[in-house]
This record gives sequence, C-alpha cells and structure tokens, in this order.
Amino acid sequence: MTDRHPASGLISPRFGALCAFVLLAALARLLPHPPNFAPVAAVALFAGAHFSRKGWAFAVPLAAMLLSDVYLGFHSLTLVVYGAFAASVGIGLLLRHRRSLPAIASASLTSSVLFFVVTNSAVWAFGTLYPKTAAGLAACYVAAIPFFHNTLAGDAFYAAVLFGGWALAERKYPLLRPAPPAS
Repeated sequence: MTDRHPASGLISPRFGALCAFVLLAALARLLPHPPNFAPVAAVALFAGAHFSRKGWAFAVPLAAMLLSDVYLGFHSLTLVVYGAFAASVGIGLLLRHRRSLPAIASASLTSSVLFFVVTNSAVWAFGTLYPKTAAGLAACYVAAIPFFHNTLAGDAFYAAVLFGGWALAERKYPLLRPAPPAS
C-alpha cells in the first residue's frame, strides 16, 4: 500500500490519520500522569501494527517521541529507552496480520516486560545507585517493582485506546482501511 493517494498524489487519508493518532498519543506524555503511566509502548505497538511500511512504523513514532522529549528533556538513558521503544515497534510488526484482543494484550504485556527489563538493567549498568553485582541488579529490579503496575496499566490503557479507537475509525470511515493487495 502506498502512503500517497492514488488520484491526487497527496498523502493518503489513512497515512495522515495514522500519523495524527501516533502524534496525539505521544503528546499525551505531556499531560499530568502517574509515574510510568504513559503511551510510549502502546504507540510503538500501534505503529508497528498499522503503518504499511516498516520505515514509517519506526520513524513516525520516533519523531513523535522526539518532539515530546524536546519539551520533557533528555537524560543519560534516552538511547536505551528509544532502543526499547524500537523493540516494541518490532513486536507491533508481529501484530500486522492478527490484531485480535488476545494478541494485542500479549504484545502489550511483552512490551511492558521488555521495557522494565531493558531500562532497569541500564539503570544498574550505567548508574551509580547499585553495585555492579548480581545482588545489585536484583536490588535495582526490586526497587522498580512499585512502578511496574503503572507501566502495565498505562500500556494496556493506551493500547486499548489506540487499537480500539482505530478499529472504530476504520469501521466508520472506509477510506482509512488498508487497500486490498494488488492482484
């Protein structure tokens, strides 16, 4: 499927609406919210599952994240966070042909766990709070557990909003549906 409208050559309505969904969800990071209750993983999953081109699936949500991070600020683990974000886009790519509730819920849970494991191991490896021992790594993970329920809840909430909202939009506006494969 092309990102251009066949008649006008302009950006297709589907591509434009997908970009708007991703941007709006990413900007929700700027609203007050409990720690770790954010749309980051859901945006990545959604983009991976819906953009027709893999390049756009990574580029559009990354650009939206960058825009919100310009306001929120960058930190020493930003690249690690973006790596976990990219991995979540990859998980979303696996949803392209099976966007069922169980598949989306499993992908959301997997992304949450992945983000928890990757970012907390980076806090341990690159930070100075914990000794560089197995016990130090365990202590880092234990200290992060109180925030994990917000990660799970935020990822589930935003995945439901994005995937459910898009399914409703496709139902109401057929021009947002993917074009059938060329024969």
